[in-house]
Amino acid sequence: MIEIGIGPNIIDSGSFVLSWHGFLSFVAVIVAVLLTARLAPRHGISTDDVYAVATWGILGGVIGARLLHVIDEADFYWDNPDKIIQVWNGGIAVWGGVLGGLAGAWIYASRVGIVRGRLADITAPGLLLAMAIGRIGDIINGEHLAEASDLPWAFVWTHTSSVSYQSHLDPITGVIAGSHPAVVYEGMLDLAIVALALWVLPKLMRPDGMVFAASLGLYALGRVFILIAHDYDTWFLGLNEAQVVSILVLMAVVPILVVKGKFGKFDAPEPLEMRKETRSVRRRQH
Repeated sequence: MIEIGIGPNIIDSGSFVLSWHGFLSFVAVIVAVLLTARLAPRHGISTDDVYAVATWGILGGVIGARLLHVIDEADFYWDNPDKIIQVWNGGIAVWGGVLGGLAGAWIYASRVGIVRGRLADITAPGLLLAMAIGRIGDIINGEHLAEASDLPWAFVWTHTSSVSYQSHLDPITGVIAGSHPAVVYEGMLDLAIVALALWVLPKLMRPDGMVFAASLGLYALGRVFILIAHDYDTWFLGLNEAQVVSILVLMAVVPILVVKGKFGKFDAPEPLEMRKETRSVRRRQH
């Protein structure tokens, strides 16, 4: 088995704590925004718009990620309402971040006249890459508990501050049980979809928005199976909360792919200068 002995925090001075997860989440956001900004001009979207959309998307993502986590842990937060806003202490839900970020970006794009489907398509690779980077922090921290395993690639967290160490330590024998590296499986899924969203799906999927929809559908499908390895409380029919959300996302995405893929109309990216002029005209009209 593979031992991980790194502590969850880079800096812990008592008054200030910087966790690996927090640091890598920050790096992930920067990488996602830069990748999207790099793809934007060739699709008729300015980098300024990307940065503005990112602000709204990040805000919506943080709110959504925290909100879904609070719902998932409703009993705890009912007894500790003061901890609901304490995001810095950890506790986010991936699907809440994805859907909240999508909502925030969608609102801004609608206000300024950006082609929303096209924006979603160029956002997909960066979003999945960001999640893959964030998973590195999960690995170090020992978060997102998984089922016990003695497979050769199972992980054993040996640092006493790790959540997985505390949950997998047998107090009688002192033996630390191994567990499935479920977050590694998710990171691999993320990277595979990044490759598809960059180099395969854009050549196959039409019209605007289908690359994002396909990426979201593949991610949801993958999570339904990967989450079997997680040690989460069940919500409905033996499924945990994240699996239920994944299935709901699939139920929404598949019809969109079928209907839009058949009847949607693909428009070539509008030249960037023309789009700026169009927005200028809109401002004068309003």
